[in-house]
Parts: sequence; C-alpha cells; structure tokens
Amino acid sequence: MDIYDFTVKDAKEESVSLAEYRGKVLLIVNTATGCHFTPQYEGLQKLYDKYRDKGFEILDFPCNQFGEQAPESIEEIAKFCTLKYNTTFRLFGKVNVNGDGAEPLFTYLKSCKTGIFGSNIKWNFTKFLVDGSGKVVARYAPMTAPEKIEDEIIRLL
Repeated sequence: MDIYDFTVKDAKEESVSLAEYRGKVLLIVNTATGCHFTPQYEGLQKLYDKYRDKGFEILDFPCNQFGEQAPESIEEIAKFCTLKYNTTFRLFGKVNVNGDGAEPLFTYLKSCKTGIFGSNIKWNFTKFLVDGSGKVVARYAPMTAPEKIEDEIIRLL
C-alpha cells in the first residue's frame, strides 16, 4: 500500500483518489480555524503560490479533534480560509486524525513517520511532506512554520 491507494472526500463530499497527485510533491496538513497556529495559512499559501506550477500541492484537512478549534461547517471553513488568508489550495472534508475514527490516510501517514511523542498527532497543523513518488519523507510539528519547510520542498521538486 502507498499514498496513491487512498481515496478521500473533498470539501464537496466528492471522492478524490490521491493517485491524481502522482508525481507531485505534497504537503498534507490537519488544520483548524480557531487555533494558535491558524496564521500558518498565510505561509502555506505563500509556498503554494511559489511552487504550485512546479508540481507542489497542499492538501488541507480541517480537524476538530483538538480543543474543538474547527467547529464550523466545511462551507464556513472554506469561506474563512478564502476571505482571511486568500487560500487557493485544495480543501478536503473534516477528518479525525487519531483514534478509532481516524481518517485512514492519516493512520497511514502516522505509520510512515512518527513524531517525537510517538505516532499520534498531538495538535492542529501537523504537516506531512510526501515526495513525487509517494514516499512520506518528513513529518513536521505544529510549531514548524511553513517557511521552514521550503528548502526541503525545493529539494524534492
């Protein structure tokens, strides 16, 4: 099994095969609109603007599992991100990232790269970097600003 075997729901509840991202460098992030790290949307968008034409994609998965910091509907989350941070990268449906109801994609990502405290994701804005062949190459803690990942993205592109 690899990342391209997964199908997830986008913000419109439509199924999306991750195989459509084959050959692209991906940054997969669990996000929240009411989190201390929410301003990272700005840095994520800057990275996306700089590298999307070179084969870079950001996959945004809102998650209300940590402190209920994404309680809004997916429509409200989309509006917030667009109006406040001008995001244009793809928004997916809300997910859980830990526990029995965890989105299988995140279970897989966690199995590939554990964090400093083990496999569970500890908070919003945990980031997974995937190379163009679908290999999960890095996991970044929530406090890692998107711009700190830029050199690694450039290397993979």
